[in-house]
Amino acid sequence: MKRYEALAQEIAESIAQGQLRPGERVPSVRQASRSRGVSPSTVFEAYYLLEARGLIEARPRSGYFVSHTVSWQQEPEGSRPVAKERAVEVSELVFQVLGHAKNRALVPMGSAFPSPLLFPLPKLALATGKALRRLDPWRTVEDLSPGSAALRRQIGLRYLGMGCGVDTEELVITNGAMEALNLCLESVTRPGDLVAVESPTFYAALQALERHNLRAVEIATHPRTGIDVAALAAVMERHPVKACWLMPNFQNPLGSLMPDDAKEALVDLLAKREVPLIEDDVYGELYFGARKPRPAKAWDRAGWVMHCSSFSKSLAPGYRVGWVAAGRYARDVAQRKLMSSIAAPLPSQEGLSEYLERGGYDRHLRQLRAKLAQHRHATLRDIARHFPAGTRATQPEGGYFIWVELPPRVDALELHRLALSQGISLAPGHLFSADHRFKHHVRINFGHPDDKKFHVALKTVGTIARALAA
Repeated sequence: MKRYEALAQEIAESIAQGQLRPGERVPSVRQASRSRGVSPSTVFEAYYLLEARGLIEARPRSGYFVSHTVSWQQEPEGSRPVAKERAVEVSELVFQVLGHAKNRALVPMGSAFPSPLLFPLPKLALATGKALRRLDPWRTVEDLSPGSAALRRQIGLRYLGMGCGVDTEELVITNGAMEALNLCLESVTRPGDLVAVESPTFYAALQALERHNLRAVEIATHPRTGIDVAALAAVMERHPVKACWLMPNFQNPLGSLMPDDAKEALVDLLAKREVPLIEDDVYGELYFGARKPRPAKAWDRAGWVMHCSSFSKSLAPGYRVGWVAAGRYARDVAQRKLMSSIAAPLPSQEGLSEYLERGGYDRHLRQLRAKLAQHRHATLRDIARHFPAGTRATQPEGGYFIWVELPPRVDALELHRLALSQGISLAPGHLFSADHRFKHHVRINFGHPDDKKFHVALKTVGTIARALAA
C-alpha cells in the first residue's frame, strides 16, 4: 500500500470497529499529519479516498466527519461462483428492462444510463456545427476505420495525461463502447470458446457471449476491490479460458475498483498465459476521489490488453462514439470495423474533437463528478432509512450504480414487478449472472440527481421491499 492508502485503511478500520462513530469529527489534517508523521498532502489523499468510499464527509469550515450512513452500512459479501462453464441465456429479460429505460414517465433506477440533463449538449452542438462548417468534403471518404485522426489524437493525449502511453495507430473509433467490445470479442474468440467474466457481471457482456455462441465462466469478485486475481488464476489452471472481459474501474453493477497492484498482477497473469483482456472502462472518468484510476492498460507491455471506452457515459450520450486501444489486435479490429459498419459517424467525431480541443471537457467532468458523488451519498442515506433490516449496499468510489443485497425473502423479480406498477424501474440481480444466482439483489442507478421524484420513489421501493421481507 502507498502511505495514504495505509492511513485510509487504518481510519476505515477504526470506523468499522466503532472507535470513530457516525457524526464524530475525524482528526484535522494538521492533527493527523503530526500524529502519524506524514505530510498534509498524504492526509488529504487519505481523506479524499475515505470520502470517495462514503465513509467520511466534508463539512464547510468544520472539517471531516464520519458519515451517518456507516451506522448501518455493510457491503455485500464477495461472490463465490462455482467455476463451471455455462451457456448463456439472458437476452429476453434484458430486453424487457432496456425497454423500460426508454419510458421517461418511469423513475429510471433500473436504467443503464445517467440523466441526459447532466451533459453539455448545447455546447456540443455548437462545437459540431463549427467543425462541420469547415469540414473538407474529402474527409467523408478519408476518415474511414480506424476513424478521425484529430479525435484519435485528442484521445491519445488523454491517455498520456494519465501516464498511459498509447500510440494513436492503436486506436480504432467505434459506434460506442459496445461495438468496440464486440469487435474485440470477435477478434480473439471463436464459437464455443470460454470467456472469463466477473460475478456479477454486466449483462451486455453476457448478451455478447450469447450472441457469439460463447461460454462463460464466472470469477469470484469483491464488491469493493473487484475480481479476485488468484481465483482467476485457479480457474485458468483447470479451464481453457480464451479471453477475459472485465471492468477494473467502477464495475457494473458493483461499482468496485481494483487496486493498482491487483491490476498489475492481472495484466502479468494474462500476459504470461497469452490470454487477451478486453477491458471495459466506460466509467473511468466518473471517479469521486482525488485522482483518476489508471486502467489495466497502463501495465500492458506486450499488447494483450484491449482497452475500450466511450464518451457516452461522461460527455455525449446519443453521439455513440467509442474507441478501443486494441494493442496487438489493432489491425484486425480496424478491419472488422470496416467490414461491419465501415466507420463511425463523422459529424459526431468532428464535434467531439472540436469540443475536446477547446478544453471544456475537464471542467464539465468536475461538475459531473461532484453531482454524482452528492447523489450517491443521498441515495445511500435513503436506503439506510427506508429499506428492510439486513439490507447491504455497496459504497462505490465512482460511476453511478449501487448494488443492493436484500434479505433472502425478497425476490428481486417480484420487487421489480411491483415497483413497475408504481412507475419505478429497477434492474433485478437475475440479469447479472449466467445462472441467475443473484435472486435478492438489485442494481440502483443514482445518476439522476435532478429528478425530484427519485427520493420519493426510493422510499416506495423500500416500503415494498420491507413488505416482501416480512
